[in-house]
Parts: sequence; structure tokens; C-alpha cells
Amino acid sequence: MANPYPAPPAGRSAPKWARKRFVIPGVGLVFFIGVAVGLSDDGSTTTKAAAKEARPTATVTATATKTIKPKPAPTVTKTVKATKTVKVTVTPRPQPAAGSDDTDTGSGSGSGSSDTGSSTAYYGNCTEARAAGAAPIHRGQPGYGRHLDRDGDGVGCDT
Repeated sequence: MANPYPAPPAGRSAPKWARKRFVIPGVGLVFFIGVAVGLSDDGSTTTKAAAKEARPTATVTATATKTIKPKPAPTVTKTVKATKTVKVTVTPRPQPAAGSDDTDTGSGSGSGSSDTGSSTAYYGNCTEARAAGAAPIHRGQPGYGRHLDRDGDGVGCDT
């Protein structure tokens, strides 16, 4: 079996670790000489700067700013007058018996087309209720329906 490692070149007389014996102490010596020179400084350059007394000075800064006034945009006013006739259908319903409990509990299917059983009028939307002069409609009044009460506070067509 042959040796898998190549033979070292013949030109080197000392291995790499032997060179470290000289380089590392040399770098350490240069470092300590630099520290010694820094500590032996007499500080004459810093004392001159420290000898001056700090005094407040006034600094004036002038800034020129050009103010641009935007031109107003042209105003376009268009008046449209429209009249719409709304037909309201009022459907009379028989009154429930005095002992029956036919109130809206709020647990319906949410289709929005149901109203309480105690109403004698029906409004498909708030426009019809306003045209009939019934808006706002409170819960329990004829014509009130959950589909007219968007926020569920018991007042239909309140806005």
C-alpha cells in the first residue's frame, strides 16, 4: 500500500509552527511599545484646548421660504330636481288574541322580510315609510319590521 500523503517540499528548512515562535512575540513587543508611547505622552496638546473657557455664542440662521398659494379649483354646481311618486300598500291584518304571545324575539332566519305580528301596516323599505309619514317607526308600532331597523335599536328608518 502506497503512502496517501505527499512528501513535504525540500525547499523549507523549518515547519510552519517554528515561524510562529518568532512572529507572535514580535507582534506582542510592538503592541507594548505602542502602549508605552501612548502613556508617556505629556498631554500638552490637550491642556491647551482645556485651558480655553467655554462661552455661549449667538448663532443667527436665516431661512428663506417661498410660500406658494394654490389656485382654487373651479366649482361646478349642478342642481337636479327630481320628484318620485311612491305607492304605499297598507294591508289590514286581524288583531291577535289578547292572551297570545306573538312578539318578535329576534331569533328569526334573518331574511329581513318578516315583521311583528301586531302590525296593521307593511312598508317594504324606508322610502315607503317616509312617504307615508310614518318614519321613524318604533318597535311595537304598526308597520315596524326588522328589515327597517338597520342597527337593531328598536327604531326603524331613523336616519
